[in-house]
Amino acid sequence: MRSPLRFSAAIPDPVGRLLYAAGFVLFLLLFLFPVRSWFIHAGLRWLYILLFSFLLSFLLVRPARAIARRHGILDLPDGRKLHGEPTPLLGGLAIYLAFLGSLLANSILTQAVTGLLIAGSGVLLVSFLDDLRPLPASLKLGVMVLATLLVISSGISLSLFPIRTIWGQALNVFLTLVWIVGIANAMNFFDGMDGLAAGLAAIAAFFLGVVASQSQQVFLGWVAAALLGSTAGFLPYNFRPGKRATIFLGDSGSNFLGFVLASLAVMGEWAENNLVDLAAPLLIFGVFIFDMIYITADRVASGKVKSLRDWIEYVGRDHLHHRLEMVLGRREYAVLFIYALSSALGVGATVLLMSSPLSAYLLIFQAILILLMVAILERRGRR
Repeated sequence: MRSPLRFSAAIPDPVGRLLYAAGFVLFLLLFLFPVRSWFIHAGLRWLYILLFSFLLSFLLVRPARAIARRHGILDLPDGRKLHGEPTPLLGGLAIYLAFLGSLLANSILTQAVTGLLIAGSGVLLVSFLDDLRPLPASLKLGVMVLATLLVISSGISLSLFPIRTIWGQALNVFLTLVWIVGIANAMNFFDGMDGLAAGLAAIAAFFLGVVASQSQQVFLGWVAAALLGSTAGFLPYNFRPGKRATIFLGDSGSNFLGFVLASLAVMGEWAENNLVDLAAPLLIFGVFIFDMIYITADRVASGKVKSLRDWIEYVGRDHLHHRLEMVLGRREYAVLFIYALSSALGVGATVLLMSSPLSAYLLIFQAILILLMVAILERRGRR
């Protein structure tokens, strides 16, 4: 375990303390039966779940940060990292506990969700050990694959191919593995600037919830609301334009968020009707998919990686946010740009399900053009 470091005395923050106290009072009010009953009878259970997870996360971040400082669980600066001071790493634990607490308190448990929680807990635990002492990339990948297989065994799997045939089942399992492991790793790649990974996770959870509501997938919407609230409650500590973050997600947080979000997308019934419906989650996760494809092609073309092992172990500052920082001049601008890009693609996903087939294909084509423009900016950033 890392040795504790001394921190300078923090400047008193009366506004922050007042907000924290207000959050604590509001959280206690949610436990009152009349309050809970009003939300449910008003058809706003999703809002109750969102507020519950948001306030719990907001309240848990401070003790998590204090524990990380006390025990030296810190992200230390080095040549490839952007921050200049040791920063606590237990933000992901606060999000996890808020998400778990919200699901348990609101009785949002099925076989699929239980399997997801068990598998996600395993991902979080191994990633936490990696935060303490770096583990081999191959070991982390193996754990992610095993966790995904557990999720599949609990009933969360793509069904793009006929499930009555062995080859169809095998292809569905393979694509589910590629999707979940790929998105989880892509989320980890984006955890390189203050607020970026957590903000993208919140945006993805929001649009998953919206599309779930559009398609009458109420239960999926509740789980998405729990994840959105727990992530949003962490953001005020992690994304503070003009100031440095006071706590990071850590690999435990980014891997957990990516794993759960990718699994929720698989839980959704996106491909029941046609290929256009399948495009909705692809747009919601469009930023992750685009960055993964772009850097892979660029690294292979430039000779930086020559094998799967090279690709797994390669660590570089050539991701979308790094290059946008070079173009835009400031990290905050790069983060806000990617927020806007992800939101634009998410809006396209919500409109997609309400469109005629021709309009839907035009929306998909528009999304491709937007990403093409971003690729041009990336080329500028590379230079």
